[in-house]
Amino acid sequence: MTRRPSPLARVLSTALAAGTLLATAACSDDGDGSRASGITATQVAGKQQTPSPSATLTEDGARAALITEADIEDDWTQVKDTEAENWNDSLVIGTVDVSDFLTAKTDAADCQRLMNSLFDDDLLGRPSGANALRGFEQGDSRLLYQVASYDRTDPQDSLSWMATLPEKCDQFTVTEDGEQRTVQVIETSLPKVGDARQGLRVTVQGTAGGAEATLTLTVAAVRVGNDAITVTAGGLDGDEQDSAEQAVKIGTQNLKDVLAGKTPSPDPSEVE
Repeated sequence: MTRRPSPLARVLSTALAAGTLLATAACSDDGDGSRASGITATQVAGKQQTPSPSATLTEDGARAALITEADIEDDWTQVKDTEAENWNDSLVIGTVDVSDFLTAKTDAADCQRLMNSLFDDDLLGRPSGANALRGFEQGDSRLLYQVASYDRTDPQDSLSWMATLPEKCDQFTVTEDGEQRTVQVIETSLPKVGDARQGLRVTVQGTAGGAEATLTLTVAAVRVGNDAITVTAGGLDGDEQDSAEQAVKIGTQNLKDVLAGKTPSPDPSEVE
């Protein structure tokens, strides 16, 4: 979780934006022109399901539950943890334009929270317990994977909040240093794993290095009891939905294995 950069750091971050993940939003439409509700069956099912194993997640356990290059296939290359910890993109920095919203200003506040959490890599809030993350690169795309414990907070509250964003924040603008960027948020489907889950596709249109650029991200979160995994994947080449889904599927099983006192399988094909 990092602090916002100084103006100089933002300039440097913008120069590197072509190689970083941007975080954000996308428009929600159910195909007939009407907005789709952000509250989904997965959210309701998540509240009804019996929580998964209640073992306390340790720092060692969180690291053991991380995914590897083999888990997400394609040409992803793992980066140093210190590098992944400092992945931030200046394109997601900005102040939400309240005038975009016909509804209460609270909707604008939710969209601002989304943008801030994408930059700070704390979509579900700050972990209250063990926490581990790992980053991967592929061309101009990046994938950030995190395992964390929220034993003193409620990750379901954050998942429920995420479910409202495709409707509240379907399209809006943010402004930073006089530059406007368009943000869109839509809901995406995820494998039916864990106790509850929520997926979003966030698109930010702006400029990077003086040229027009569009950042597309798949953002996913899965709850397993009071613990959760989060995945942010995509970049200037487009979203990485397939890789995000694979990370969610393998990562959730890894976390369940660790909480059950087992060692995660080194062979992704063994995960059903």
